[in-house]
Amino acid sequence: MAHDHGAADGGKAAHNHGAGASTKRLTLALCLTSAFLIVEVIGAFAFDSLALLSDAAHMFTDSAALAIALAAVKIGQRPPDDQRTFGYRRFEILAAAFNALLLFAVAGYVLIEGVGRFFEPRPVESVGMLIVASVGLIVNLISMRVLVGGRDDSLNVKGAYLEVWADMLGSLGVIGAAIAIYLTRLDWIDPIVAIAIGLWVLPRTWTLVRDTTHILLQGVPRGFDLKAIRAAMSEKEGVAGVHDLHLWSIAGDDASLTAHVAISDGVNGETIRNELARMLEERFSIHHATIQTETEPCGDEESFHN
Repeated sequence: MAHDHGAADGGKAAHNHGAGASTKRLTLALCLTSAFLIVEVIGAFAFDSLALLSDAAHMFTDSAALAIALAAVKIGQRPPDDQRTFGYRRFEILAAAFNALLLFAVAGYVLIEGVGRFFEPRPVESVGMLIVASVGLIVNLISMRVLVGGRDDSLNVKGAYLEVWADMLGSLGVIGAAIAIYLTRLDWIDPIVAIAIGLWVLPRTWTLVRDTTHILLQGVPRGFDLKAIRAAMSEKEGVAGVHDLHLWSIAGDDASLTAHVAISDGVNGETIRNELARMLEERFSIHHATIQTETEPCGDEESFHN
């Protein structure tokens, strides 16, 4: 078998560096959102605004998501052991999936409550609502600025960024609702905005659910073409066939490959393994490949072509 251990160690070092940066971003964003969450919850009940409560609910999920993501990153930095040979990085994906489900639940609550209030509007103190939402907008913009640099490196940071982004747009919606209520005295605007916020966030939450589920099912990492990889390996001189080819990711920003490679008579297996590992790294950025060579394909003829 062949492993590109040097590349794998380099990837681990890069991950540790990226994890450290993610930790700082998540910690700062968590402090900002948690501090404002208390203010927004008080304001929502004080001014009896469902739109503000909806925004506060999203702010709560922001805080929960950031706290879970921060814990996930720290746990993910633990080295592999005899019980978890792949390490703990998959915990980051589980946390991201939980965050998405939590956001789905909050959106559902807001939609149900919003429909009820639409038929039975309550008086809303629009001025107080406007002040609280404006402060929330500032906090969200700062948090987004903090998280934007790490959203492409970690699904947890991406999930937190999406939630803060959704909450930022929610704050804009609440500000608009407060101004409209102040000018028109139509209190039913409040639940309409709350429902709109809930409906807007659902598709973006689904994107996070889709990505985490794909990783948990050990699907081919996004951005990789398995057919192209198989073709490149098969075209290598001395390779008679490739089967049992698997490509998956542990945490979304890595790729691991295993394959059985049938070689032609008289070909040195070690040479083929090294050449294939080098090609996979250079052409496809696959830094961890386990390749087994054989002179005859294992299994039946059909599996040989898979």
